[in-house]
Amino acid sequence: MIIYEKAYAKINLSLDIVGRRPNGYHDVRMIMQTLDLSDDLSFESGNDIKGVSLITDSEVLNAEQNEGSDNLIIKAFKLLQEETGKKFDVKITLSKNIPIAAGLAGGSADAAATLRGLNRLFSLDLTNDRLRELSVKIGADVPFCIEGGLCLSEGIGEKLTTLTPLASVPTVICKPNIFVSTKDVYSAFDADESEKKHPDVDGMLSAIKEYDVAKVTELLENILEPVTKAMHPVIGEIEEKLVSLNANKAIMSGSGPTVYALFNSEKEAETAADMLKSIYPVFEIHSTKFRNVKKEHFE
Repeated sequence: MIIYEKAYAKINLSLDIVGRRPNGYHDVRMIMQTLDLSDDLSFESGNDIKGVSLITDSEVLNAEQNEGSDNLIIKAFKLLQEETGKKFDVKITLSKNIPIAAGLAGGSADAAATLRGLNRLFSLDLTNDRLRELSVKIGADVPFCIEGGLCLSEGIGEKLTTLTPLASVPTVICKPNIFVSTKDVYSAFDADESEKKHPDVDGMLSAIKEYDVAKVTELLENILEPVTKAMHPVIGEIEEKLVSLNANKAIMSGSGPTVYALFNSEKEAETAADMLKSIYPVFEIHSTKFRNVKKEHFE
């Protein structure tokens, strides 16, 4: 039997840090939005399959596996085995479309899809609420990736409030060919004692409630952006290019380095993406849109 799942990327419409816990985790207040850009996963069981195997089309992930590193898909697999006390024999195949280490929660989305897929494949009957409770053990973005859509995320990311969906706003994402360490970004943020400008999360919540996409766009803000941008000025350069290509606003997602921009039409977004690809031929660039309609699973 084969089960298929899609793992959708996310962006941060607003990202604020409101505290730090004794264990080093940061308390956040974020508004997150799922994009239509996705990885594709399949989960296969059968008499000839023993243990777990992960097959990917990503050289980066394959290299990590060869070095003995557990990626988040394997961690999700092990977590479900521990939770249920059962042993799963499964072949997992991953087709990677979301840029890796990009601030788009690609790995978290893959882990969430793995939890959902194995739950269905082996008829575990775990509720989405239970999957979200478990998933925070894998990573702070995984609970949101299980829920999807548009959410307010609080705590370390595990407290989710579903928000009224916005329109399918055309969006361009651009990941430069640089590596950003999330740990280094947060360390630099903690070390910076200057007064920080906090995003207006409440204002954005009001704008979302009023279905005011223009106001939402105006209020896009990421408290980590100045830190990452200081380390990697190309982020600011990409933002300027996107605005010059008719983007309403461009901003960094997560701890970076991906920049995304919102547009008035899909045609404008696609044109901007094509132009950006000619300017930055080695960067990962996609034209996509907000995803708010949950599609049916298939098998």
